[in-house]
Amino acid sequence: MSDDRRKKHAVREGTAAQASETKPTLKTLAELTGLAVTTVSRALADAPQIALETRLRVRRAADEIGYHPDRAAQRLRTGRTNVISLVLDPHEEILGYATSMINGLTEALRGTPYHLVITPHFSDTPQIEPVRYIMRNRLADGIIFTRTEPSDERVRLLLEKDFPFICHGRTELATPHPYVDFDNYAFAYQAARKLIASGARKLCIVLPPDRFTFAHHMRHGFMTAIREEGIPFDIPTEVTLDSKSDAIREVIYRRLQQPDRPDGFICGGEVSAMAVMAAASDRGLELCRDVMLVAKQTSGLFDQIRPRVETIYEDLAEAGATMGRLLLRRIAERPPVSELQALHSI
Repeated sequence: MSDDRRKKHAVREGTAAQASETKPTLKTLAELTGLAVTTVSRALADAPQIALETRLRVRRAADEIGYHPDRAAQRLRTGRTNVISLVLDPHEEILGYATSMINGLTEALRGTPYHLVITPHFSDTPQIEPVRYIMRNRLADGIIFTRTEPSDERVRLLLEKDFPFICHGRTELATPHPYVDFDNYAFAYQAARKLIASGARKLCIVLPPDRFTFAHHMRHGFMTAIREEGIPFDIPTEVTLDSKSDAIREVIYRRLQQPDRPDGFICGGEVSAMAVMAAASDRGLELCRDVMLVAKQTSGLFDQIRPRVETIYEDLAEAGATMGRLLLRRIAERPPVSELQALHSI
């Protein structure tokens, strides 16, 4: 090894040792890789003008010494936080909802400068509060939220302020907005058609709370199938998909005592489906013979249920991944809103 190379190697070893004791900086990475600070910065930002080999070398060096960008300095310099905030409502109906959504989002953000931060929303506070808090304190570059309403004030506010967002669900607002949604009309319609084809004579559906848009979609799909066949139906008003499973079980248990009891049930989630199954069992009724059921499946739970229950799958991880990709595009490119909308079919 030449003297010059020995000196350069010693500098790098000394820099690496120093990095293990103090917080690494761009200058640390520059000394370690022998590149200019500006080149290192652009390589970490994945700038296409920097050769891929150089970008990979800088990233490996950053990982080795535990380098992380100083978010405060980055925010002052660029006005960006490199944060995406997911506002989540805790509810027990959809099994694995948060986990699946987060898995999809993190997959979409992998390899980008963006980090995912979860912001909880609790039912005793207005839905708009966490959104206002994030915007007011500039805690994120984009917001994702769920459980939209027909005239959702979060969507109106974000559109008015031109703040990047995408929501899981649609609204009935006149102004188009970014969204990713599952076709709940088709779910309820196809579920009803399946039950009717299996011989069900009276259908019952447990709907979401009426304030949510997807409740209207499910009701419309269900009633379309009912009107086509002209058969009796029942929509319980005492409970919704947000009700506790015990409450749903009790209501269905009473329904199954009636002379004209429903024999075909549509459930928008696995928890309500299990409540229906428990009520039928408590009544001494046999699933798939006395009581038929179609459930929306979002986890692997019903793969292990016997007898097998008819299900229609909603891929929440794919919904999360799609929302992540579209929001990143909205932040970077500002394409037409029509290119930031996705409706996942059954």
